[in-house]
Amino acid sequence: MTPLVSIVIVTYNSRRHIDACLESAVETLPPVEYETVIVDNASPDSTGVAVRQRWPAVRVIDAAGNLGFARATNIGIRQSSGGFVLILNPDTVLHPGAIKRLLEVLDSTKDVAVVGPRLIDGRGRAELSFGSMIGPVSELRQKLLVRGNDRGAPVIHGYVQRLTRRSHVVDWVSGACMLVRRSYAEAVGLFDERYFMYAEDVDFCAAIRARGGKVLFVADAEVSHFRGQSVASLPRATEVAYRRSQLAFYAKHHPGWVPLLRAYLTLSNRLPPE
Repeated sequence: MTPLVSIVIVTYNSRRHIDACLESAVETLPPVEYETVIVDNASPDSTGVAVRQRWPAVRVIDAAGNLGFARATNIGIRQSSGGFVLILNPDTVLHPGAIKRLLEVLDSTKDVAVVGPRLIDGRGRAELSFGSMIGPVSELRQKLLVRGNDRGAPVIHGYVQRLTRRSHVVDWVSGACMLVRRSYAEAVGLFDERYFMYAEDVDFCAAIRARGGKVLFVADAEVSHFRGQSVASLPRATEVAYRRSQLAFYAKHHPGWVPLLRAYLTLSNRLPPE
């Protein structure tokens, strides 16, 4: 029987966290047919081996190396068949009713193609897991809000909490947890594989919006997200990956800004190697 939902998880050094993620899926998913596909990016900590031993019903695909998020996610989508694809980070824990609620929203609003839940961190504080299309001004605004919220700045923290308490149409939702109609994902050619890590979710949602699909943040569905667990030990590699994705995104969507961005990165000693 073809599953209704395909859960696609990309792992890299996720052995410490993947069990909690998978357990939450088993415990909280509604009674629908689903499949789980993990694409392991050659984790040095043997994440794939551990999942095979503990979760025999989960399909594990070994990538040939560390392919990055976009390329590995595409492999998982192509190797699955559900009409809805739940893209999930391994450092997430689903709350009861979250996926049921996301499915209800997609089922009741045919023009919505992507939905994302309210993400909360390990301290129970909401993340700003959605936003406006990335551009020079909106990117700066997003960074200021995220950093202020992370540091507990009272005014910013209060604003983010209020903003994440109402469902509304947005330009993008975080790839840490998004539920997408397969028909739209395939129509746009899945994720752009030029992005190794970062900005691929924004680009993906932009492509879907260009085809008429709406993106919706759903405030009454919650998922815990323990950010950055798989890259915390590799800060330099993470910075390089982020800057390469940033340059690729601007080259695709805002080419006129690329010379200024490259100049800024050069002057701040942040320009990634070719």
